[in-house]
Formats: sequence, structure tokens, C-alpha cells
Amino acid sequence: MRKIFLMLFGFVSLHAADEMGALLFHGNCTTCHFELQSKSAPAMIEVRKRYMQAFPMKKNFVKYLSEWVHNPSSEKSIMQDAIAKYELMPQLAYEKDVLQDIAAYIYDTDFTKTHRYH
Repeated sequence: MRKIFLMLFGFVSLHAADEMGALLFHGNCTTCHFELQSKSAPAMIEVRKRYMQAFPMKKNFVKYLSEWVHNPSSEKSIMQDAIAKYELMPQLAYEKDVLQDIAAYIYDTDFTKTHRYH
């Protein structure tokens, strides 16, 4: 019985984390980063693609993306072409754990397919 409870708790916790990342992403990032179209910032599909190429392991992807968004820097950017086109992303007042949740959601989401809030 205890194993079933722990498995269920783990599933609910993972689902809640995914849900939180989705809410945070769609409530904040999509103001500038549309999922499939580049308008005032690069499309999220392109951001995800570039970061997945540079950081295929989720742990590294989440760490680098969340740290970069916490303190945007031209020197540390892997998207120099986006900076040239849209300018450097402004520094935002988000806590690192919030940015990690958002980065994990971006890593896990295939924006070309139907997903929550799409």
C-alpha cells in the first residue's frame, strides 16, 4: 500500500510541476516569445531547438537557460543572431526556481504538437 501511495504521490508531484511550468510559461514568456512565430523575440520553437542542440541533457538545458534568463548577457548567449535582430532580452525580476520551472517546461514541450494551453 505504501509503494502505491508513494508512486501516486510522485506522479501527482510531477504533474503539478509540469502544470506550474506551463502556467508560468504561458503567463509570462508568451508576451514576447510566441510559440511558433517570431515577432518581438525569437519563437519558442527556435529557442528550444537551439538550446536542445547545445544542451541535450535536461539538467544542463534547465541550468543554462534559467541562469541566462536570470541575467541576460550577450557574451554568454548562444543566440547571437537573435540579439542582433531583437536586441538583448531585458533582465526580468524572476526568482531562479521560477525560471527553472519554466525552462523545464520548455525542455519537455514540443511546441509543434498540441499541448496544454495551446
